[in-house]
Amino acid sequence: MKKPTFEILAYEPTDLGILCLRRRELLGEPGTWVTEVTLDHEFLMSSYLVASEQALAQVAIEMHGGKELDVLVGGLGLGYTAHAAITSQQVEEVEVVEYLPQVIDWLDQRLVPLAEELCAEPRMTVTQGDIYARLASRPEGRLHDLILIDVDHSPDDCLGKTSGRFYTTEGLQQAREHLTPSGLLGVWSYAESSPFAEAMRNAFEEVRVEPITVRNPLIDQDQTDWLFFGR
Repeated sequence: MKKPTFEILAYEPTDLGILCLRRRELLGEPGTWVTEVTLDHEFLMSSYLVASEQALAQVAIEMHGGKELDVLVGGLGLGYTAHAAITSQQVEEVEVVEYLPQVIDWLDQRLVPLAEELCAEPRMTVTQGDIYARLASRPEGRLHDLILIDVDHSPDDCLGKTSGRFYTTEGLQQAREHLTPSGLLGVWSYAESSPFAEAMRNAFEEVRVEPITVRNPLIDQDQTDWLFFGR
């Protein structure tokens, strides 16, 4: 009997819509399995091409240049940004804030590709909460060397209603208060956003916009994601 090439790992309602975690074998690359997430039946993320999610952490760490870094990650997803941070020798601690408890459960149940490594990492903690509400409030306790945000599709295409203010000059200035004096904010986006880049320049002394382009062999095209960094 032929093994199935598609399986639903989780399918559950959330206050953002129906969330689905699925695993499938690529028709164009037999033997290659990918894990994907959809929200209300729209594609959200995949384990197939993750260079930009990893680069969000890698570029930020390189730009900072320090050691024993305290990193705050907004959005757990499939864990690639958190993994890139925690595997760096420059990082001492990573806290991930994830809005959806279902996504945290996927990690605890070992349903996502990096679960074993992430769950075994004592320097990483996962907190359920709203990263945007946290960054809009006054900081309590420690400040962070790096804050890395990968939640929305882009500054102009948000998943929920709570994040819009974050992408303004005022919202970024509030987020900046959670950084150490030499700290750095990084934001992932699937699209370039000139208004957001301008807001970053209004809020930070140094801004870097980094396109990450990779070849997608499934459609034989290049695809570009965008990273925004402010220090």
